[in-house]
Amino acid sequence: MVWTAFWIMKKQFEGYPKLSDFELQEAELPPLNNGDVLLESVFFSVDPYMRAYSKRMMKEGDIMLGSQVARVAESKNSEFPVGTFVVSAAGWITYFVSNGKDLQRMIPDWPNELPRSLALGTIGPPGLTAYFGLFDVCKLKPGETVLINSAAGAVGSVAGQIAKIAGCKVVGSAGSDKKVAFLKNLGFDVAFNYKTVGSLEQTLKEASPDGYDCYFDNVGGAFSSVAVEQMKTYGRIAVCGAISLYSDKEPQKGPYIQLAVLFKQLRMEGFLEARWQNHEEIGQKALLKWFMQEKIKWREHITEGFENMPAAFLGMLRGDNFGKAIIKV
Repeated sequence: MVWTAFWIMKKQFEGYPKLSDFELQEAELPPLNNGDVLLESVFFSVDPYMRAYSKRMMKEGDIMLGSQVARVAESKNSEFPVGTFVVSAAGWITYFVSNGKDLQRMIPDWPNELPRSLALGTIGPPGLTAYFGLFDVCKLKPGETVLINSAAGAVGSVAGQIAKIAGCKVVGSAGSDKKVAFLKNLGFDVAFNYKTVGSLEQTLKEASPDGYDCYFDNVGGAFSSVAVEQMKTYGRIAVCGAISLYSDKEPQKGPYIQLAVLFKQLRMEGFLEARWQNHEEIGQKALLKWFMQEKIKWREHITEGFENMPAAFLGMLRGDNFGKAIIKV
């Protein structure tokens, strides 16, 4: 008999989520059928998309969506023997049963010196988002200038380093002076605190007087309205996220970007990493290679304890995390 704990969305979020919107519950799991595996969650990921997708994919009472690194604790499936590590999207749950079809094996030759939590960060969806967003969406070329907001986050911090590897100038914004120092340590050419600059427009102009070839947008909203005006003709904008808008009770209004897009002949494309799910191995191998060559640095913001998942999630939405936000069970 195995019992599991899980967090449900007790109440649909209104504006920023609150701790009272979550509830911790327990349940007994059924015995395994042939072909099933019992998995124990080891690391969890909390990400901005969870807030954006909550109304689209969840109803009150559902287990909170999300991904984890899990270990096979019991198996009746020869493809997943006991001890196998996988990445799953089972949500905020400590133990769960799967028939294996929704599991993704971790890279078989995963280096022993690397924490497996990186499969949720630098060598996982955030890193792959940065990789494919830059090379497939932005069509990045050496010598170009790249602007990244939320640059100290899980995606932005990797995107900036990849752009440097590709031979580009990189400008990044973050929400605190400590995060700005972090970006400079990662090799960003220019980094600034968007909360303390007098004029975002002037700051962007000073960082790159000729404008920007590629804008990797994690934030949306007012920042992007200013940034789009700083693009070069034929510039490319990769819309990875819009965290500044996720918790709005009322939609934000203007200014509008169509004139800048029109007269600068910009290409603006939204994307989700799942588009490349059949090609993830290409990105993973590149990221792992750069990682082992110490061309990519990493930082995780680890919260201990499954009971602290809602608090970690809210902290991530506030921007408290440096790098990837991870919960260790």
